[in-house]
Amino acid sequence: MTRTVLVTGGGGVGKTTIAAALGVAAAQAGHTTLVLTVDPARRLATALGLDQLGNHPEPNPKLKGLSAAMLDSAASWDAIAFRHAPGEIAERLVTNPLFEAVATRFPSGQAYAAAEEMAVHLESGQWDVVVVDTPPASGGIEFFSAPRRMRELVGGRLLRWLTGAGLPGRRGLFNLAGRPALRLADALLGGPLLEQVAEFLFDLRTTYDGISAKAGVIEQHFDEAATLVVTTADPGPLREALRFHEVGIEPSLVVFNRALPREWASIAEPLEDGRAATALNDNLARWALEVRRQEDSRADFSGRVGTPIVTIPWLADAPVDLDGLRAVLSGAPTLTLDRLGI
Repeated sequence: MTRTVLVTGGGGVGKTTIAAALGVAAAQAGHTTLVLTVDPARRLATALGLDQLGNHPEPNPKLKGLSAAMLDSAASWDAIAFRHAPGEIAERLVTNPLFEAVATRFPSGQAYAAAEEMAVHLESGQWDVVVVDTPPASGGIEFFSAPRRMRELVGGRLLRWLTGAGLPGRRGLFNLAGRPALRLADALLGGPLLEQVAEFLFDLRTTYDGISAKAGVIEQHFDEAATLVVTTADPGPLREALRFHEVGIEPSLVVFNRALPREWASIAEPLEDGRAATALNDNLARWALEVRRQEDSRADFSGRVGTPIVTIPWLADAPVDLDGLRAVLSGAPTLTLDRLGI
């Protein structure tokens, strides 16, 4: 059985790096592992041993068992169209500008594409572990709500009303009466917008059965996965992490990244004499206050939620190779594969 680890949270908290580090740890433990990421920095792609990431998994040349892929939402949505719609309709969908907009510009569309891509790899049977670096939209929550939102889009009341329950009959009526009227309106507007909109809605409606069924499967994958919400002790990321609990998503762990060393809270004997010594003492005092603020933030967060909390220390240098990724988890002994069910 493939084990899934979902690494989520807002942008800029280091979740992509943590996802890569977990992938390295799993591969080193002998598991065939895929890290599925959204938009890694160039240095992180290099750390994973890849010149470039694409929609198809690429093996790491330096670590057996580790592969990585980067979600291409446009390519994933093309696959979704051909997976859930008849061939002729799928061809129309992928060339419709509105479909392209859903695929590339709307956070829910990108999140759903990531979720379906995850499901494809999970169900392939090729991997022991799949680590998913989720899209950061809405602090990561969009990824978990995307299956429901997509099901509501293609099966919602408005779309049913516009297209009708009996698709063949309604499309025939549209071709006879509606399309000529829309073409006339589009001629007045100077472009084929209205006809494209109508065509898109009819074609999108045909994907309902497939997307509805797949959305249910994806939600089951979510339920079975280990979910890590990554945050820092800063106010913005903390608010985003709290929202998971507010909307009823209970993560397996909350990971506080970039935690400053506790010993920094104890200022050494102050230096004496000179302006430089005074400036250094002031700086040390500020760092000590920041350590205490981070500790207070973690304690307050822990008191408000029941989710276990782990910390990952701040690193002076960002990881640029496998050794750097190994170092990410070396300072977090409580974040183990066993704890994630791997």
